[in-house]
Amino acid sequence: MSGDIIFIDDDLDLLAAQTQGLELAGFAVRAFSSGADALKQLTADFAGVVISDVRMPQMDGLTVFRRVRDIDSDIPVILMTGHGDVPMAVAALKDGAYDFISKPFAMDELIQSVKRAVQTRDLVLENRRLRRLHTPDTPADALLIGESAPMRHLKDVVARMAEAGVDALITGDTGVGKARVARALHALSPRRAKPFVHIGCAALDEETYAAELFGIEARPGAARVTGRLEKAHKGTLFLDEIDSLSLSQQARILQVIETREIWAVGAEAPRSLDIRLVAASRADLTQRVRDGHFRADLYYRLSGVSLRVPPLSERLEDVGLLFQHFLLSASARLNLPAPKLTLPAQTYLRRHDWPGNVRELEQFAELYALGLDEARLPAHAAAPGLAEQVSQYEAAVLTETLSLHKGDVRTTMEALKLPRKTFYDKVNRYGIDLDAYRGKLKSG
Repeated sequence: MSGDIIFIDDDLDLLAAQTQGLELAGFAVRAFSSGADALKQLTADFAGVVISDVRMPQMDGLTVFRRVRDIDSDIPVILMTGHGDVPMAVAALKDGAYDFISKPFAMDELIQSVKRAVQTRDLVLENRRLRRLHTPDTPADALLIGESAPMRHLKDVVARMAEAGVDALITGDTGVGKARVARALHALSPRRAKPFVHIGCAALDEETYAAELFGIEARPGAARVTGRLEKAHKGTLFLDEIDSLSLSQQARILQVIETREIWAVGAEAPRSLDIRLVAASRADLTQRVRDGHFRADLYYRLSGVSLRVPPLSERLEDVGLLFQHFLLSASARLNLPAPKLTLPAQTYLRRHDWPGNVRELEQFAELYALGLDEARLPAHAAAPGLAEQVSQYEAAVLTETLSLHKGDVRTTMEALKLPRKTFYDKVNRYGIDLDAYRGKLKSG
């Protein structure tokens, strides 16, 4: 069991005995006989629990609790009280103390209370960390969220493609965020101040397709209608689900790509079009070409520069950060306070395999913001074993810290304050591939 404990008691014999018991339970304990000395060690990022006796000379436990609350009101404080101090301790609980234990008490009672307090503190710090990471540096960062090795690779490719200004094809499973990648390509490009026009090809009607996309020339009694392609002039045109177009529709799009001209319905001459074309497909277009459902010439025009968006199953370490982003966005949109991440929800986020990808995660975040998430949480997610919770959290912290330090083992060990042997033991235990965090992505 991980967790830092600051233990305060002026009874030196009891202090030594309780410290030993907590250390045997796996906690790292710093023992103090003075509340003033203990408070000097506390900061707002303290990743642990404070345990204090109530009756002590110079500074009693209630004063210690109030001082801790001033440093960080979310640091759990457990008070140890004699029988006559119980009403006083109950009042402290109402003011925000985490727990109190009446003397004499069994060591296991204290250990169980500390374990719950450590879990609570871990959740608080995890929420804060995700909120800090949520703040984007650029508009593209707000669209491409994640610090995993696959996402860092994707961001690098998007940045290079955006500056090049070439047409592009985005592939990936349903719900992975292809539209977000398209918007990032636009946001990072020289065309960023011009329109971004998103066309869902699956929703286009065969009869109105030409008028909707290419427009209608002015005629007696009717004004000219500007098509959606022309609205993207000087900007970016995003054709989502391009595999849904019929062969005749594909032919018209191919003509636009080749000539950079559009013919409005009823026009006698074409209009020039300056666009950057980005297309997306969830289907395997090479197979669609073989099956005769997609034009080979259009495919080759589109696939010269392409990128694949990885499914969420290939970057599970990004789930927490994505969830926090979607939760804050949903809470702002619904005008609700963003709820804190609970242990059952945290467990569900880490254990679920997210077959619906980013879209499924976004939907879950909205349910969570509305307080309707319980229906989505399987019964086993609410009560995982303690050892499993610790392992999940420890593995997540390791992978996230490796991502932040780009796979640098030395700086990761320093950040986590881990000896070399302990670090490599944990890396092996959780099957972490260090090369993946150094930018050496596996093929496939």
